[in-house]
Amino acid sequence: MDEHMTEHMDDCKTEHKSGRTSAEGCDPGRGLPDHPDIRAAVRYHQAVSRFVTGDELAAFFHEDAVHRELPNALFPDGAVRDRDGVTAAAEAGRKALDAQSFEVVNAIAANGQVALEVIWTGTLAVPLGDLPAGHVLRAHIATFLEFRDGKIMAQRNYDCYERTGAKPL
Repeated sequence: MDEHMTEHMDDCKTEHKSGRTSAEGCDPGRGLPDHPDIRAAVRYHQAVSRFVTGDELAAFFHEDAVHRELPNALFPDGAVRDRDGVTAAAEAGRKALDAQSFEVVNAIAANGQVALEVIWTGTLAVPLGDLPAGHVLRAHIATFLEFRDGKIMAQRNYDCYERTGAKPL
């Protein structure tokens, strides 16, 4: 295995609150394009996987950043957050989830913008509605990031959660 692949696999390890580590969602052979904004977007998702909060998370964002989460199963009205709101949401996520991972399955970059196709998996630390702690949620996500000076200026998420209850008839 070459040095680059070893570095990538080390970067992909996800540390869970329990102290476990895994390389979930990491496929060094996936072949994402080598672009500085894509590398930054993947590092950002890796940091979120590790429940990074506060200044460490804020460092990924431009001071005037805006994050828009379009309506979805968990946020039916969507959400709009500034950089402080993003860090507050990360704190809430850290309390609600025992573990999470992001698998970036596709990426494209042009003109300071990155589009990612991501599969997110999260294990509930606390009950959510009728779902018990320990339940695993899964979402297919399209994320669009705009970069300025190497930092995220804008983020739009389209989160499509898999069904959690009974199958339709």
